[in-house]
Amino acid sequence: MLPVRVYFEDTDFSGLVYHASYVRWCERGRSDFLRLVGNDHRGLIDGSGGREPAAFVVRRMALEFLKPAGIDEILEVETRVKEVGAAHLVLDQRIGRDGVGLFTAEVMVVLVSVSGKPLRIASALRSAFGPIK
Repeated sequence: MLPVRVYFEDTDFSGLVYHASYVRWCERGRSDFLRLVGNDHRGLIDGSGGREPAAFVVRRMALEFLKPAGIDEILEVETRVKEVGAAHLVLDQRIGRDGVGLFTAEVMVVLVSVSGKPLRIASALRSAFGPIK
């Protein structure tokens, strides 16, 4: 769970969170999630561990805006693995406030080499996700 505070820059003229802010917070949630399971972006891009330099890129997003949020609120970003393919992950992301859902995203990311070729997700990373529900 990643806590985020809503700042003035995250809102639109109405004082509510601007739609793109949710997407930005989901990106932070995905980055932190991958780092916590031992797979940081810098290590992927550097090719640490003898692997070809690579990165996870977003292929598809399905977004649902459920309720608004406002300035100074503390929100929580949750990220869970929904599916693991050979070269892709489908992630279920939710942003909420005090247990109330505000936003959901289903995001497919693909592991690609710096030349753009899809790469298999390493077994060590697969096992770090644990059982997929």
